[in-house]
Amino acid sequence: MNAIEIQNLYKSFGGQLVLENVNLAVPEGKTLVIVGASGQGKSVLLKHMLGLLTPDGGKVMVLGKDVAALGRAELAEVRKNYGVLFQNAALLDSMNVFDNIALPLRERAKMKEPQVKARVEELLGLMDLPGAGEKYPDQLSGGMRKRVGLARALALNPKIVFFDEPTTGLDVHKSNEIYRLFYKTQKELGYTAVIVSHDAPKIFKLADNVALLAERRIQERLPPEEFQLSQNPHVRAFVEITMGPVYSSFSEEAKSS
Repeated sequence: MNAIEIQNLYKSFGGQLVLENVNLAVPEGKTLVIVGASGQGKSVLLKHMLGLLTPDGGKVMVLGKDVAALGRAELAEVRKNYGVLFQNAALLDSMNVFDNIALPLRERAKMKEPQVKARVEELLGLMDLPGAGEKYPDQLSGGMRKRVGLARALALNPKIVFFDEPTTGLDVHKSNEIYRLFYKTQKELGYTAVIVSHDAPKIFKLADNVALLAERRIQERLPPEEFQLSQNPHVRAFVEITMGPVYSSFSEEAKSS
């Protein structure tokens, strides 16, 4: 069963067509990575899934519901199943780590403070941040900020977690730490993950499927190994840019052997 299904999606801004006949499915409990060059509409596509934009045509089905057809209250109910890790983690600088993570528990789940405390401490442990609750965002490294942002995204045990360029600004070592954490939490908690990223091919290690958005539409959605061997000219060009012509020549040898 699909957690998200996008059907014949169209979107324009000021007469400029950004998404054209986009079709994409994300199976429950799996990780989809959406890649593509800058300016291809990846963030626009993500905003449709979040219900922040309304399609000009087509449907965005999330957990069996057409999000564009929902009223405000119904959309709010669907969003209770979402967790979001933004590019910059979007932590509130006036709140310490504990209160940043506790925010959705207090505002959306209306938990009592003993329950909030227990859940935040559990999440800090999951993120390998025990004892960090009293720190403020400006006291954290970039990697720690991402961990706190992920803890907040997971606070309400969401069915779907969206990641928007989750390793932007991190060095290779910190990026790999965050990837390991993504993998660990997704396997433990079983949520559906949608990751928009420029960090190919490293991000492929997390993916059950990789989708390329180019020329306003999804060109392919395939498991990582199949994606890297695809004969689609858009995919081949993307693979060569991100992985180099050497990889392309290896791929040809593999197919002919």
